[in-house]
Amino acid sequence: MALPVHYNVLLQGVVYSSLNEALARRVHDHGWQVGGRRLKLFTFSRLRGDFRCRSGRLIFYGKIAWTIASPEEEILESLVVHLLRAKVLQIGQAKLELLSVEVPVPPSYRRPICLRALSPITVYSTFETSDGRKKTYYYTPREPEFGRLVLENLRRKIRAWMGEDIPLDGATFRPVRVSNRNLVVARYKDTIIKGWTGIYELDAPESYFRMALDAGLGAKNSQGFGCVEVWAPTKSVSLKEVEAGKR
Repeated sequence: MALPVHYNVLLQGVVYSSLNEALARRVHDHGWQVGGRRLKLFTFSRLRGDFRCRSGRLIFYGKIAWTIASPEEEILESLVVHLLRAKVLQIGQAKLELLSVEVPVPPSYRRPICLRALSPITVYSTFETSDGRKKTYYYTPREPEFGRLVLENLRRKIRAWMGEDIPLDGATFRPVRVSNRNLVVARYKDTIIKGWTGIYELDAPESYFRMALDAGLGAKNSQGFGCVEVWAPTKSVSLKEVEAGKR
């Protein structure tokens, strides 16, 4: 299978086309509103499998895994029903045989917990320059604003989904195993977006933990950013080694 290097928009199209029409329109046009913002409350990972980059395209070989997450069960149910009926996953012009659809058991909550980014986490601020132009600044995980904005974003998602404001209760979000190699520069339509993969530690109330897994971390989740899973170091790797970036 061959795909363009920047394929997020194709995967997003698969999600919407796999929902029943009324649901797809509701999620796309309205979503969940909070503070004048409309949140889509779903996210998805990058494709995971063996690939090579040739002539500006990604050539995938063998089996491919893809994760889609949402707190809205109707979205997940509609996706599963459509995909099982179709038995084919079409991404752009490529048609893939669907081997299985898995719904994992929700992981147990604990505090703190390590999360691995399955798609880049993007955190940014937009401001106006002295000459009136808008400029977007993307934060790095080393900056304190990165963790603070991730938590504020989760709080906003919880408020949109649950209709209540859950206090942070001393919550923290920090990089554990992140280096410059984890920087991802992606293109979504005509927009360049910077995000970071890697391993992070979330220490927060359970509702924050659940929302992180269900709707993603950071911004632009419905465009394929911020999808995460629970991660644990192997027995042969100590936490100190992980934090030091060793293996």
